Amino acid sequence: MIISNVNMILENEIILGSLEVNDGKIATISETKSQLSSAIDGQGSFLLPGLIELHTDNLEKFFTPRPKVNWPSGSAMASHDALMISSGITTVLDAIALGYINDQGTRLDNLERMLKCIVSSQEKGYNRAQHMLHLRCELPNEDTANMFETLVEQGPVAMVSLMDHTPGQRQFIDSEKYRTYYMGKYGLNEQEMIRFEFEQTIASEKWSDINRKKIAASAIARGIALASHDDATEAHVIESAGLGCCMAEFPTTVTAAKASHAAGLKVMMGAPNIVRGGSHSGNVAAAELAREGVLDILSSDYYPASMLDAAYQVANMEDNHYNLCQAIQMVTLNPATTLGLTDRGVLAEGKRADLVLAKPNEERLRVLQVWREGERAF
Repeated sequence: MIISNVNMILENEIILGSLEVNDGKIATISETKSQLSSAIDGQGSFLLPGLIELHTDNLEKFFTPRPKVNWPSGSAMASHDALMISSGITTVLDAIALGYINDQGTRLDNLERMLKCIVSSQEKGYNRAQHMLHLRCELPNEDTANMFETLVEQGPVAMVSLMDHTPGQRQFIDSEKYRTYYMGKYGLNEQEMIRFEFEQTIASEKWSDINRKKIAASAIARGIALASHDDATEAHVIESAGLGCCMAEFPTTVTAAKASHAAGLKVMMGAPNIVRGGSHSGNVAAAELAREGVLDILSSDYYPASMLDAAYQVANMEDNHYNLCQAIQMVTLNPATTLGLTDRGVLAEGKRADLVLAKPNEERLRVLQVWREGERAF
């Protein structure tokens, strides 16, 4: 397969030419247009590596499309996968939350069902994108470490994150925002919310540090990429680096982001934060970190199309540190390198032919075609 007449976004430059694929890998990259009639004419659009998503909760929407509605697993997975690939995402880490903080939610009920479906659909070749697992470990829970040890053996776990959503710290330094968020999420009244806050605070004091150390040590021993979550202070960053974290997932302050970057942790922020112009929790704006030059990875989080949109917006920001090649690396090469996936994430000879053809459309890039290992997927 040859794709010609495309502006190829390489690691350090953009060149107009053609790219040849053989046996699922990039065979050659040329600065000339192909003369073969069988070549695909990209009509001057951008050709970039397939996007690599490290943290998405998108699957939950399809397993539970409405409260108390459980959708058949196969159909839910197929719908989720289709949305991923149509957004240009060819490698997906589906986030599975364990030790979740409220039994009224659907995550605990769906946890095993989702995990089995992800693993099974990938093994059977049903998915158009490649799906792996990201275990999100809620630390203030007595059962979290044991659940982790059970689940980590059940599928291709590529990433583990350490979460603590206790009120008054990290993501929810502002306790009022914590109350607003969880009262709305779970329909709690004032008395129920007071009890909920008290229970979470006590659980955090008892279990968070114990679980953090156990899970971190287990993940590192298995060679799984480890991420902190919602670090807010330099002390948080020192602790995360000491545990062996290679990523700082969603730091909530400029101070924590700068400290993480300086410590060698890749700073990951939500792409919706860029697209929407700020954090829904009232924490630091990802655009501010881009202007400081300490933003390394973008994740779609809850909105798949936001990944490519956000990278393109970062490249076009005023007073930022990233050209288009560097911004695209936030959703391709940087996440690949952080996970140790050396076979993808960049357009280079010998790498996997995970490819996205996209055309500028006002303030975003519109995905036209997607290939995974040289096979047309969208």
